Amino acid sequence: MSYSRLIEGLKVAGIDIDRKILADMAVRDLNGFNAVVAQVKAAQAPAA
Repeated sequence: MSYSRLIEGLKVAGIDIDRKILADMAVRDLNGFNAVVAQVKAAQAPAA
C-alpha cells in the first residue's frame, strides 16, 4: 500500500493519528501498525 493511499484510508476509516506517531509505530510497534493498516484496508474495501 502506498503512503498516499494509507493517509487517505486513515481519513476514510476515521482514524485520527499523527504522521509522526504512525511512523514511530511502524518502527517500534509493527503489530500495532499492521492492525491500523488492516483497518484502513477494511475501510477502503468496496461494499459487496
